[in-house]
Amino acid sequence: MMRALFAGVSGLRNHLTRMDVIGNNIANVNTVAFKSSRVTFKEAFVQMVSGASRPSATLGGTNPIQIGTGVNMGSIDQLFSQGSLENTGQPLDLAIQGDAFFVLNNGNTSVYSRAGNLQLDANGNLINPGTGYLVQGINADDRGQFTSGTAISGIHIGLTDKAPAQATSNISLTGNLDSSAKVGDVKSMTTTTYDSTGAAHVLTLTFTNTGPSQWNWAASVGGTPPTATVSPAGNGQVTFGPTGQLTSFTYPGGGANITLTPVGGGLPFNIAVNPGTMNTTNGLAGFANPSNAVVREQDGFPAGSLVNISVDSTGVISGFFDNGVTRSLAQIALATFNNPGGLVRSNDGMYASTPNSGLAVVGFAGGTSRSTITPGALEGSNVDISNEFTNMIVTQRGFQANARVVTTADEILNDLVNLRR
Repeated sequence: MMRALFAGVSGLRNHLTRMDVIGNNIANVNTVAFKSSRVTFKEAFVQMVSGASRPSATLGGTNPIQIGTGVNMGSIDQLFSQGSLENTGQPLDLAIQGDAFFVLNNGNTSVYSRAGNLQLDANGNLINPGTGYLVQGINADDRGQFTSGTAISGIHIGLTDKAPAQATSNISLTGNLDSSAKVGDVKSMTTTTYDSTGAAHVLTLTFTNTGPSQWNWAASVGGTPPTATVSPAGNGQVTFGPTGQLTSFTYPGGGANITLTPVGGGLPFNIAVNPGTMNTTNGLAGFANPSNAVVREQDGFPAGSLVNISVDSTGVISGFFDNGVTRSLAQIALATFNNPGGLVRSNDGMYASTPNSGLAVVGFAGGTSRSTITPGALEGSNVDISNEFTNMIVTQRGFQANARVVTTADEILNDLVNLRR
């Protein structure tokens, strides 16, 4: 009878624990990236009344007789199923699709989280706003390039960052130079080029007709006085074939480019003039139509200030600058574990590794990690509220049944105490 009493008490105690877990799940039904838990039970110590016996020639064997003494808690498992994604439109709200975690540093060690509601602090550090922990990844250099093998560290996005100037190195031409033009006819085209400091220099290419489908060209820089000198001096030549195709293009002095030397400082920079593909009309062409050749593009730009950022599915943070340049700033790291159920959960909603979780395997979305990142969205809680209500009813009934066992055992014991001979 005492066994029944103790078994009932163990049932009460463990069903209360299960109710605690269910209550915590329901309380966090709207917590970002919350992972629900479940309780499993196992039978407690079993008392052997009699053992099993072997069958004989005349009698069959007997089974063991055992009496259980109640229930113990088998485990409290965290369920890492994917939560639903909720669009927010915020560029630094990030949802992980897959089994990975964000890597953060709490000042002493690495911790891990699924919550992607990230922000920049006053120093430009990417952080979890609830804890201030630094989000880990790799930072790009000032050209937007990542160095292979770089160890992860805190991600820094300087809102006052500048995109360095890039000197013009290539100019592409397109359009027509009239094959029926008269000798001495001129067609000029102008573009703005930039030196290594980002200073602008207005470059003019002047084409002068020297005969049927033949033109000389020369380069000059505007300004009073000119902001840069052009070398080598002299003319280059352009010729076209009978069907308007470009057949030759030479530089002044027979070189492979022209050189601009800024007058007020800045390094000299070489510019290759790209007239198009030889023996085609892809670029400059020489048809008997009015001349309309222009500079299609040049690849230089001044220094620019950061005006906006975005994150792609691989976790690369890109910066948009007011000079039209877009370049990579950083990439967010992700960590995976052989056994995420072995992670230990801390009071701040973070996870820490344990010997049973295995070591963190750090990589990047779309590369070494199988997971991807959805920007402008947050992962919701994976709590199934209908399932939790069902579990709550089952747990309540289990508690009531165990309470009845306790009261019934108590009544029987009371009857035993009050027996009269």
